[in-house]
Amino acid sequence: MAKSQFNRKSAFDVENYLGTAGIARKIVSYRKGQIIFSQGDESPSVLYLQQGAVKLTITSSRGKEAVIALLYPGDFFGEGCIAGQPLRGATATAVEATVVLEIRKQEMIRVIHEEHQFSDRFVSHMLKRNVRVEEDLADQLFNSSEKRLARTLLLIARYGKADQPEKIVAKISQETLAEMVGTTRSRVSFFMNKFRKLGYIKYNGGLQINSSLLRVVLRD
Repeated sequence: MAKSQFNRKSAFDVENYLGTAGIARKIVSYRKGQIIFSQGDESPSVLYLQQGAVKLTITSSRGKEAVIALLYPGDFFGEGCIAGQPLRGATATAVEATVVLEIRKQEMIRVIHEEHQFSDRFVSHMLKRNVRVEEDLADQLFNSSEKRLARTLLLIARYGKADQPEKIVAKISQETLAEMVGTTRSRVSFFMNKFRKLGYIKYNGGLQINSSLLRVVLRD
């Protein structure tokens, strides 16, 4: 008699898991400008960005706010909870209409331990995030504000993620760009106009970023 099919564990489908609700996870929609969680809130879950874009900001004890990351579909955030972080260390805000999968802490720990494909995906995300943090620090320490702005725009356009030579991204304010780059809005405005005149960017119902902007980053 053949063994029952129920004795064999079915293959784990990472994309299906991250695309559907289930026990200890739910899909939540947010409108543009809506806060997903605030700095200092309890940290009970990890979130996976399915659609839209999310801005992460931190606020100092003196009330000064800084943008530390812009997230896009395929990114995890709020993962500090599985490392023992009881409170959110940043505020997450939807930059546009956004859909996220919210995975409860214990469920996240379970699936990391039991499902190797999911674990590989999550570890890959964390390693890339760590590399990005190191690159951001080097960028702040050694590059001019013009180069930092060019690199930020390329990251927003997800340069290198697809074969398209140009990317059109959601409208982002110069104030937000200034916070991310670590400079003033007037400097951002100056460089954005310069990039536009050189043909590196265009305004056409959104911000169109040409891969030629990379020349600014690579310039000595």
